[in-house]
Amino acid sequence: MGMLAWVMAGLAVWHFTVWLPDRSYGGIVGAFVGALLGAIIFGLIVNGFSIPGQSETTLLTALEGIPGSLLGIGAMVLIGLWSEKALHS
Repeated sequence: MGMLAWVMAGLAVWHFTVWLPDRSYGGIVGAFVGALLGAIIFGLIVNGFSIPGQSETTLLTALEGIPGSLLGIGAMVLIGLWSEKALHS
């Protein structure tokens, strides 16, 4: 259940990328992948590489995915900017 909470939090944050310029590596799909992977990886790191079960999942578990999804989206944007710069150099 913890993984589901992290993925849903990442998905919710990803919806706000519609307001950003499309600079992500892979476009909106790249931002989607970055948000989901970032939320999952960050959630695993915060919980000591274990996934909380149904009885351990709280609202705070879902909030753990938000910083990770922002980092994942940011990483995809940086990769996109880097590849765009390398292409035009």
